[in-house]
Amino acid sequence: MDLFTHVLVAYLVTFGLVGFQPSYLAAGALAGGLPDGDVIFWPLARRFPILRHHGITHSILGVTVVAAVGGLLIAPRLAPGNPLIFFVVMEAAGLAHMLQDGFTHFSVPPFLPFSERKLELDADRAINLVTLVVSVFSFWLLLGVERNHVAFPVYLATVYGLMAFFGLYFAVRLGARLYIGRWIRRDGRFTVPVPTSNPLTWILLAERKENGRFQTTFAKYTVGRGLTVGPMQVDVPLDETRPVPRPTNATEALERSYPIARKASGFFEETYHFGEAVADPARGWTATWYSLEYTAFGRAAAVRVSFPPTGAPEVHRAWHTPLWRRELT
Repeated sequence: MDLFTHVLVAYLVTFGLVGFQPSYLAAGALAGGLPDGDVIFWPLARRFPILRHHGITHSILGVTVVAAVGGLLIAPRLAPGNPLIFFVVMEAAGLAHMLQDGFTHFSVPPFLPFSERKLELDADRAINLVTLVVSVFSFWLLLGVERNHVAFPVYLATVYGLMAFFGLYFAVRLGARLYIGRWIRRDGRFTVPVPTSNPLTWILLAERKENGRFQTTFAKYTVGRGLTVGPMQVDVPLDETRPVPRPTNATEALERSYPIARKASGFFEETYHFGEAVADPARGWTATWYSLEYTAFGRAAAVRVSFPPTGAPEVHRAWHTPLWRRELT
């Protein structure tokens, strides 16, 4: 989830616990965003992996430590209120942040440092424009338009309306995830569902790495229509085993480009991805490998490897519109 949604949901959770208590609402909203403060540790994350993004700050222990320090020691010195209540609302807000991230396709480790076991429901995208827009608009409405300008019942109606929206949103997303999970088990060809911005549309995958090769099967599923794209499959070597000559067909272009693309970008180890190749009379064969998760507005983070008629392969990182998406528009 995006930071705005984390803070807004934490505000709503706090309101549900204590009602309209400005000191507690502020503490809860702040605690809802604090786990993402782990980005300041990124220079240390290579040496201490526990400090990575979605690391210790997205665990029950990390949330509890922050809530204890903030709620019992800091918040009572800055605003009127009961330290124990400050702790409870900050703990609830931090846990809400952790659960929202675990609700998406980017995992969190709730039991660090005792276990690396992941929480990942694959029910939503890490950043969904729907919740992002609603959250930003809600802050403008609550803090700009309504604050000190409308009757209290109007404010209450807005808050309860937002609670209803997010409750329905999470319910729809979870229901769609359960549905697609049952479909995958019946079909048997896929193992991983990747959510899109539309809860009725899913990317389905089956990946395998063995004997030095990477094989992935990809399809697009729409609730009510079935498979609308694919299945498509690529099978390529993980590492270069020989100098890269110029390919003569799409299969060779994909095979010879994948090891090169893996070296050019880290997203290959972090996200599900797929590849396609096309022939260009002027530039020879070009293979494009793109993420199925780092996407926005129909485009995906990608690495493009071109094999010109002469010279070495050319490598470019860019945002790419997959061929199958272009064919549907």
